[in-house]
Amino acid sequence: MSMVAAIPSMYRSQRAFMPVPPLSEFQEHLPRHNALLDLVPDDVWERLAPHLQLMNFALGTVLYEPGTALKNVYFPTTAVISVMYETHDGASAEVARVGDEGVAGVSLLMGGESNSRSVVQRAGQAYRLKGSILKQEFDRGGEIAQMLLRYSLSLITQMAQTAVCNRHHSLEQQLCRWLLLSLDRIPGNHVHTTHELIANTIGVRRVGVTQAVGKLQKLGVIHCSRGRITVLNRAALESHVCECYAVVKRETERLMPSHHHSACHHHAT
Repeated sequence: MSMVAAIPSMYRSQRAFMPVPPLSEFQEHLPRHNALLDLVPDDVWERLAPHLQLMNFALGTVLYEPGTALKNVYFPTTAVISVMYETHDGASAEVARVGDEGVAGVSLLMGGESNSRSVVQRAGQAYRLKGSILKQEFDRGGEIAQMLLRYSLSLITQMAQTAVCNRHHSLEQQLCRWLLLSLDRIPGNHVHTTHELIANTIGVRRVGVTQAVGKLQKLGVIHCSRGRITVLNRAALESHVCECYAVVKRETERLMPSHHHSACHHHAT
């Protein structure tokens, strides 16, 4: 199935994933391929591990709709989740992105209802956990509560900076930020996407994305082929991006000082 066929202009709402059997046995050295899970203290991990269910998610799967109760949270390992806000006339824009550095559905701890649409932007896996179980751990206080609050603040920072960026910075700068955010959450330098998907995510016309992609390709920063953008020169990409990318990255590292991306990709020995 081609990337274009896989994701039409409006995201599919059906739950197009295949469940994987839940983790039946807790293993002390089970690899934690999500940075937040990697930071969970061992005593909390022992309580959470039996309830984590590894799921496969297809591109375009909708995890949350606006106005619906949040029953589960998702800790991505290889999947990337886009948090979208939509207007009544169907226009949409991404306000945050969650990969293996975080958790989707953290607002469950503050209110229990989704005010946005969360869509799988990169097919892959995530651990699903019942929200009630995470809430129990949050209510115990201590390290995990502080960690989740700090992560929530980093997410708010990302949303605020995205709002400023979308209003004041050029489409080319927004595209660079979008690509860098994608690179930070995937292995390698190939971003599987389409101009239409980028346009829907940023909230602009597709023709504008095509022009911006063409300009970066002409400069030798990226190479674009059907359904894929390859970043040829990350340093050049960073030189073209606005300050928003660095602001969010710096604040995330300040709030999550123990966060190191490589933790998400280690394997048990």
